[in-house]
Amino acid sequence: MSKLFQPLRLPNGEVLRNRIAKAAMEENLADADHAPGEALIRLYRAWAEGGAGLIITGNVMVDRHALTGPAGVVLESDRHLARFAAWADACRSRGAQAWLQINHPGRQLMADLGQPALGPSAVAVNIPGLEKLFAQPRALSEAEIEELIQRYVNTAMLAERAGFSGVQIHAAHGYLFSQFLSPLANRRTDQWGGSLENRARILLRTVAAVRTLVSPQFCVAVKLNSADFQRGGFDADEAAAVVQLLNEQAVDLVELSGGSYESPAMQGQTRDGSSLAREAYFLEFAERIAAVARMPLMVTGGIRRRAVAEQVLQGPVAMLGMATALAVDPALPRRWQSGEDAGVEPIVVAWKNKAFAAAATQSIVKKQLALLSRGKPTRPRTSPLLALLGNQLKTKRQSREYRRWVSR
Repeated sequence: MSKLFQPLRLPNGEVLRNRIAKAAMEENLADADHAPGEALIRLYRAWAEGGAGLIITGNVMVDRHALTGPAGVVLESDRHLARFAAWADACRSRGAQAWLQINHPGRQLMADLGQPALGPSAVAVNIPGLEKLFAQPRALSEAEIEELIQRYVNTAMLAERAGFSGVQIHAAHGYLFSQFLSPLANRRTDQWGGSLENRARILLRTVAAVRTLVSPQFCVAVKLNSADFQRGGFDADEAAAVVQLLNEQAVDLVELSGGSYESPAMQGQTRDGSSLAREAYFLEFAERIAAVARMPLMVTGGIRRRAVAEQVLQGPVAMLGMATALAVDPALPRRWQSGEDAGVEPIVVAWKNKAFAAAATQSIVKKQLALLSRGKPTRPRTSPLLALLGNQLKTKRQSREYRRWVSR
């Protein structure tokens, strides 16, 4: 049997039926209550039917005042827990594990959402030409940091009650915990900044608190940058050191990705001049980090062909994550298991401005998610410009609706 379709036993004893995960993507498809409605449930049922062994949801926010984007899912109380239970049921309907990705944007908060941005320090997002899109952040107080840790714990406990089989704590892509890890974004001089151990403290405390309060069979995973791909930022050596710290925390899996809004390496683009592989962008980093990891590692980024997927699993990496490829063809795992050598063409936006190119690429992906959520076939060859403009108009409308909702 291909290693792709061999089961994986996790440290807590739970078993993933194969080595393919639907990695998280931001959908912006929540219902009017910022809970999962029919659109999200239909989308995730398509992925469940597609044959992945693990389904990781897109961002679920721990605080209604801090969304990575409008129409995002929020889980901070049991008010709409029945809808989360229906979502978990859809994810698990064909035997996959279903993990809720829990997150906070920190300073990567869009100004149009009208909320205060919080971060480890008052260091704004710096994307040339796009700085005004983001709210100016202020530094979190120590009391606010402690409250945030409890928010993550609360959301994880609610996820277990809803029937999810695990959570993934997001510490990558420039979001809050990634900001704490980065010496560029974290200029603190207290116990939450300075040394790597201090910068990793909020992540380690959160993982430990979640693990203590959920059941042993409930999976606790972390998504971590292999590097930020910015000069002076969080690098591969520090990523390996954080994984060594996580070795002591009963973590069931670490997913390695890379980049942030400022350096979108997760889309194959970097800001520090680094060259990434054309596919399986972060495999080389993962193989280095695997030398110190005691938990299974998963690598995500640019995997879209079976031959590359097989290559990822030839070394020490235990699991592969697929995002964009499954937005285009959610049935790829099932097709591979039936013997097809199917693949997905890359979505390439060859614009000179990397920030606009990244935004257009993301807009094309979101268009595919919206189509799948309505039960329609995908159209990945859509115009990047039309996709970007359409997404901007949709985002403005959703932002207005969010501002009304959050002010109630």
